[in-house]
Amino acid sequence: MTTRRLRTALTAVIALAVLGLAGCGDGKSAGREPGSASSEATGSVTVFAAASLTESFTQLGRDFEAANPGTKVTFSFAGSSALATQINQGAPADVFASAAPANMNSVVDAGNGDGTPTTFVRNQLVIAVPEGNPHRIGGLADLTRPDAKVALCAEQVPCGAAARKALDAAGVKLTPVTLERDVRAALSKVKLGEVDAALVYRTDARTAAADVDGVEFRESAGAVNDYPIVVLKDAADKPAAEAFVKYVLSEPGRAVLTAAGFQAP
Repeated sequence: MTTRRLRTALTAVIALAVLGLAGCGDGKSAGREPGSASSEATGSVTVFAAASLTESFTQLGRDFEAANPGTKVTFSFAGSSALATQINQGAPADVFASAAPANMNSVVDAGNGDGTPTTFVRNQLVIAVPEGNPHRIGGLADLTRPDAKVALCAEQVPCGAAARKALDAAGVKLTPVTLERDVRAALSKVKLGEVDAALVYRTDARTAAADVDGVEFRESAGAVNDYPIVVLKDAADKPAAEAFVKYVLSEPGRAVLTAAGFQAP
């Protein structure tokens, strides 16, 4: 073989080797830092999430799909206790985000979690009252007035358990006119004028700021709820589910949650 032909052959071999190394890389796009929010996931993700996460997770779903073309996120929002029951009864879901550890524990204890749940945010109660606070409610004690109509979440729901803890801490005995299935149902009673007040999360009051004011009260500091998230054992598309959880925990994910009023864990 002549020297010229030898050089041509060597050049071809080197070019093929470079292409081969590029094809055997780690799958990260050029210029993308490890641990970035985008993971190039594909496929569908079904997320069961607490009702109080409705707006923020809907936004996170859109952002995740934009960062990962080819993905589709579907949500089911409800009270955490109801969602946990559905999961344990075999409802198809890939990710569970609960408004309290107790409901998450029921899923994990039943063997339906994949790995250890991660607490991603915290939330705190306020007293939701109609805009302008016409009944001048300033704390939990004001909810015991004879003419005050109050809505609470049922105690098996995280917002109801937190409300009971706060009321007990304040030594307030309260008889609500209604017990609701989730925090959004309790909030809607205030928005519709059916009650004078309801104990809801700070984030929920913020979503209804055009119609509702949130009255802070000191006992809520002792009834803060941790929100855990986990990929489920029977997730149909586990890589996509893991990518969504990673996105929730990423800096862009935390920015959306913080803007909604959630606290860092």
